[in-house]
Amino acid sequence: MAPVKGKIAIAITLAALSSLTGLGSLLAVPPIAASLLSGSPEISVIWRWLAIAIGLIIIAFTSRILAFNSSHMAAFKLEVILRTALTERLAQVPLGYVITTGSGAIKKLVQDDVKSLHVFVADSTPLIGQAYTTPMLALVAMFVADWRLGLITLAVLPVGMIFVRLALKDYAQQRDAYDRANENINGVIIEFVQGMQVVRTFDDGSSSFARFQQALDEFTHKLQTWNKQTQVSGQLGTLLFEPLPTLVIVLAAGIGFMLQGTLTFPRLLVFLLLAPRLCGAFKPIFTLSYFINQANAGAMRIGKVLAEPTLPQPSQPQQPQNASIVLNNVTFAYDDDRPALQNLSLTIPAGTVTALVGPSGAGKTTLARLIPRFWDVTTGTIEIGGVDVRQMTSDTLMSWVSFVFQDTFLLHDTIYNNIKLGRPDATRKEVETSARAAQAHEFILSLPQGYDTITGERGARLSGGQRQRITIARAILQDTPIVVLDEATAFADPENEALIQQAIAALTQGKTLIVVAHRLATIMTADQIAVLDRGELVELGQHDQLVAANGLYARLWSHHQTAQNWQVRGQSWTPSLSKSSS
Repeated sequence: MAPVKGKIAIAITLAALSSLTGLGSLLAVPPIAASLLSGSPEISVIWRWLAIAIGLIIIAFTSRILAFNSSHMAAFKLEVILRTALTERLAQVPLGYVITTGSGAIKKLVQDDVKSLHVFVADSTPLIGQAYTTPMLALVAMFVADWRLGLITLAVLPVGMIFVRLALKDYAQQRDAYDRANENINGVIIEFVQGMQVVRTFDDGSSSFARFQQALDEFTHKLQTWNKQTQVSGQLGTLLFEPLPTLVIVLAAGIGFMLQGTLTFPRLLVFLLLAPRLCGAFKPIFTLSYFINQANAGAMRIGKVLAEPTLPQPSQPQQPQNASIVLNNVTFAYDDDRPALQNLSLTIPAGTVTALVGPSGAGKTTLARLIPRFWDVTTGTIEIGGVDVRQMTSDTLMSWVSFVFQDTFLLHDTIYNNIKLGRPDATRKEVETSARAAQAHEFILSLPQGYDTITGERGARLSGGQRQRITIARAILQDTPIVVLDEATAFADPENEALIQQAIAALTQGKTLIVVAHRLATIMTADQIAVLDRGELVELGQHDQLVAANGLYARLWSHHQTAQNWQVRGQSWTPSLSKSSS
């Protein structure tokens, strides 16, 4: 709240002034009534009090408008500051934190939690000035008018407060359960939308909403439980803070005092005018309490993310001497799980091609992603050009290493902007040159808007091969000495595979290349092949050497050759898999 404290203070002060002048206008009514009820009313006195009341009303409305204007401007400023700070922090924390937190929780954080703070600042800060000024001034005026009716009016409030406190019992725990259920719904919705093509292909609709329905049922159950626990006490508390019950009690007592001759009508009129305002002033306090609790829960989650440690940056950054990579006794574990990599040492000379192969879960992708420092190693070191990657700034590291993912990702933007994502200052000519090298220029020009064509969400308007070539064009434009390639042709059709292979050849010419290999035939000519199994380096050599060694790589190669001989044959209406006799 620090950046907007000034505007918040102004909003609270103006709201307090609005409450003060609003009550003052009401207190101008009893003198007018007293003059009218007297035997000889003074017209000048009546007009003077009427003019005072009108003037105070104008001040009250003007200050109220200015208060909400100031609070809303503060809220919009705070929203921009928080969302900017959150996105910057999320860009600086280890990627593992973002993955484990989940898209649903991050969406709720950046959207819903920030919005709850926006609502608090915009709508609640003026209520603070109103909620505390009105009751105090009203009680002072009441006790000055008649202390007996003042005590009667005041006696109603603690009873209502007891019921309200009962309604707010265990609020923190209930709110936490509610928020977790809400995060679960957000996560399921995002997952469902992102996987819509798969869902629509494999599901007839009978079960596609099952996980969403389960999350919704859980959310509804939490809400119903919370509501059931607070319903009776909350409604009784709300009823006692309604103006009508207090007004009836005060009127009955006032009539009794008037019949005794101990109270005049103008003084009773003070209570009839102020008692509803007094009770009404407490209702915003409860609304304010809800906003504060909601904003506090969101602020704690936001604060937790903003306090999340970023990847440490070196105090004396160093520059690599060349594009060689050395891993020294690297061990890495996700959280406290079994290490994904254990005591792994590997040397990758500059300008060479190194393939990472192994069974599923062997640690290939983990190793590849440690090089551009998606995470920091648990123990050991990773050096580029003789420099520990932790002694390089993130900008320096990204200027040396580019990563082409198997799972392509494009922004919902133009093809031109997607290609120059890694180099925002690139010229159009440089973008087109990169696209030509990536075998993407021709298909881009065939699109209706060419380079200005919008790719759609996650590049949905383009084919898989087209998306992959655009991401390769992005890497070519970045022109880093080291390229990490999570094999881009794994799911490509033959035509796209040939084009992608040509694009990769242009991308990796003269560079240090690390390939996470799924198709062993594509890495037969690699300078060295590192074979991983259960997080350990079990074999290292060239293709022919490893096949002759008759170890894990030889078995993987045998399985690969066997798989190449399988084909799909259609027999009648029942498709079957059979082995060819080649």
